[in-house]
Amino acid sequence: ASVCCCYSLSLSLNLTHLSTILKKASTFTLSHSAWKRKNKAFSDSYQTQTHLKMKNPEKPILLFLIIASTLASTATSKSTIEPCSTSSTCNSFLGYTLYTDLKVTELASLFQADPVSILLSNSISTSYPDVENHVLPSHLFLKIPITCSCVDGIRKSTSTRYKTRTSDTLDSIAGSVYGGLVSPEQIQVANPDIESLDVGTSLVIPLPCACFNGTDESLPAVYLSYVVRGVDTMAGIARRFSTTVADLTNVNAMGAPDINPGDILAVPLLACGSNFPKYATDYGLIIPNGSYALTADHCVQCSCSLGSRSMYCEPASLEVSCSSMQCRNSKFMLGNITSQETSAGCKLTTCTYNGFANGTILTTLSRSLQPRCPGPPQLAPLIAPPDTVPKELMYAPSPSPTPSPAPESDGVVSGGPSIVAAAPRGPTVASSSSIPGYPANGPAGSISIASCLTSYHSLVVFLISFASYSFVILV
Repeated sequence: ASVCCCYSLSLSLNLTHLSTILKKASTFTLSHSAWKRKNKAFSDSYQTQTHLKMKNPEKPILLFLIIASTLASTATSKSTIEPCSTSSTCNSFLGYTLYTDLKVTELASLFQADPVSILLSNSISTSYPDVENHVLPSHLFLKIPITCSCVDGIRKSTSTRYKTRTSDTLDSIAGSVYGGLVSPEQIQVANPDIESLDVGTSLVIPLPCACFNGTDESLPAVYLSYVVRGVDTMAGIARRFSTTVADLTNVNAMGAPDINPGDILAVPLLACGSNFPKYATDYGLIIPNGSYALTADHCVQCSCSLGSRSMYCEPASLEVSCSSMQCRNSKFMLGNITSQETSAGCKLTTCTYNGFANGTILTTLSRSLQPRCPGPPQLAPLIAPPDTVPKELMYAPSPSPTPSPAPESDGVVSGGPSIVAAAPRGPTVASSSSIPGYPANGPAGSISIASCLTSYHSLVVFLISFASYSFVILV
C-alpha cells in the first residue's frame, strides 16, 4: 500500500478527485436531511414543486456513476517505477509511435532530443540530403533516446517541454501526442501553476525511464519504456525485443505476466557497454544491439552490432570541428588496426576510443597477441529514412529494422525498403570495452503498482456503492 501512496501519482490523483466528489455528495445529503428534520411540516405542494423542478432525479446519480467509473477505468494502467537516491543519470529509451506524419526535426522537438541521434538510434542512415527535414510516416515505431534522471526519489525524465496549440487538452497531449507515455494527471502534477491551456503555454512533460545499473542478468543492458497496446502479448513483446517473458516479468516485478493496454513496461535491450573513465562526459555509454550513437560533440560514432557485446567507435561523417583523433605517439587514427600473422599468433595494434573529456577525444593505443587475426567489424546495417510503414508493423511492436537477406548491389540490399549496408572505412576492429563492477543479479529495486490495483478497485467500487446509496436516500 505504501508503494501506491508514494509512487502512483495517477491513482492518488484519481482517488483525490473521487474523494472530493464524495465529500460534496455527503455534505449535500446531510444538509438536506437536517433541513427535513427542522421542517417536518413541509407541504405536499412544496414536494410537488420540487419534483417539477427536478425533472430527472436520476441524472445526478448517473452522472456521478459515470464520473466515478471513468476515474476507476483510467486508474487501472500500471507502470514500473525505479526508486533512486543519487544524482547519477543513464541512457534510456522511449518506445514511441508517431501519432501523425512528422519531420525528423519536429519529432526531435517533441522530446528535446537530437535529430541525428534519433535516426542513428534506429539504424537510419544520416547520409541522405536534408535528412533532418525528412517526413516520417504516421504509426512508425521508433526508439527515442533520453537521459534518465533521479527526480523526487524516482527515475524519470523531466527535460521535455511542450508548447500547447489550439484545441489541446491534457488528455489529447498525454494520449495522442505522447502516445500514453504520460498521463493527464502526471502532467497536471508537474505543472501545478498552470490554470489554463492558452496557446503557447509551456508544459513540463514527465516521462518514464529506468536505469537498473545498466545491466540485466549481469550483462550490459539499456531500458526502453514501452506502452502496451491492445494487440500486444508478453510473448510477442519479448520475442520482438530479444528477451524472455520471464525476464520481462522479473524486471517489472510482476506477480504474473498479465498486461493491459496502457501499461508501461521497462523492456531490457541487449547492449554494448563501455569502460570510459568516470571523468569522461560520456562515462557509462551503452548502445543497444543494432543501434548507433553519436558522442564527443558529434565527432565520434559508436555502434553495437546485432548479437555483439563489444562497442566499435570511429570518426563520425558529420561536418563538425573536432579535436585530434590520432592515438598518441603513433600514426594510428581512431578505429584503425593492423594485424600481422606470426608463428606465435596474430599481433594486433589498435587505436580505440576512450571517452570525451574537457573538449578532448581520448584514445588508447593497444598491442596484443591473439590466437588468430579477427575479420573486419560487423556493423549494424543502416536503412534509408522510411516513407511508409508496412501494415504488419502498424499493429505490433518493432525493434530496430533488420534487413532481409538478399543479394547486395552497390551497398544496397534488395528486397524491402532500400536498406543500405554500412561498410567499414578501412582496416578496423571492434574495441573490447565492457562494463566493470556491476552487481551479479541484474535489475534490483523495481516497483510495480500492479499489486495495488485490486485493493484500489475494491475501494472505488465501495465508494461508488456508498455514494449511490446516499443519492438514493436523498432522492
